[in-house]
Amino acid sequence: MNPGLIWMIAGALLNIACVLVLAPLFQGVQRKITAQIQSRQGPPIRQPYFDLLKLLGKEDIESGESPAMQRFAVHLAFASALVLACLVPMGLAAPLGAAGDAILLIYILTLGGVCTLLAGLAAGSTYSLVGTSREMMIMIALEPLFVIAILVGAIHAHSLRLDAVLCGSVYGVPGVPWSGLVMLAVMLLSFPAFVQRVPFDIAEAETELMEGPLVEYSGPKLALFKYAQMARLVIHSALFVALFLPWGSGLGFPLGWLCFWAKSAVLVLFVTWVAATHARYRIDQAIRYFACLLAAAIVALVLAGYGH
Repeated sequence: MNPGLIWMIAGALLNIACVLVLAPLFQGVQRKITAQIQSRQGPPIRQPYFDLLKLLGKEDIESGESPAMQRFAVHLAFASALVLACLVPMGLAAPLGAAGDAILLIYILTLGGVCTLLAGLAAGSTYSLVGTSREMMIMIALEPLFVIAILVGAIHAHSLRLDAVLCGSVYGVPGVPWSGLVMLAVMLLSFPAFVQRVPFDIAEAETELMEGPLVEYSGPKLALFKYAQMARLVIHSALFVALFLPWGSGLGFPLGWLCFWAKSAVLVLFVTWVAATHARYRIDQAIRYFACLLAAAIVALVLAGYGH
């Protein structure tokens, strides 16, 4: 067998294993730190693992208008998260980086949100429909920010290849400070929204909409959706590091690998601090917030077009 193919498969399996193992751990760390900030004891860090195992062991009850679409949406959401894990560098070169380009990356990232829309529409519940409408509005306002970040990186790298774009092309490349700096601020301010954490978890809003689009889900399907949502934090942290903070990635294994996860841990702490110190936004507040960030992102795109 081709040695290159063996290394590619091994790298893909390593990335998938890291996402599956660390996603619940990051969730547990977030819960524990949030509780400490709010002067509570909080659940143990390993609690998300127990929650997933409990849901996986429950009866798979199907309800709603379209059970077939519910099954399709949940499996597609989980599969898209695993595919992203193979396309994004996580301390090592992206295993399937040569199999696609930045356009494919954008499509698969958007696919996760589309699966949530399909899930809510298939359930047919009033709460799920309200959550779906909120999710759709957030996607329309938020997704262009990531698209612009990828385009700025592609302009800087003069290529759409993933290995060229996901190597600090937005801010980590010398000579293009202004557009990269503006885009760094935009993506940092919108990062909690991309990983669906407070104050931007408006579509779920447990105290208002009882999980929103996922209100009719239970058992293994809910477990897979929860797992996919936990994986978003790991994957988007990897994307943020690859686009803006590539320093240390050339140290080789294991120093470069450990450096990557250290930077990802800092992003997790940032998201946790924002969630613990901010109240949930209303949908109109969030849309206005994203509109301001979109204006700044367009300025960054124009600056990148002029080579600044």
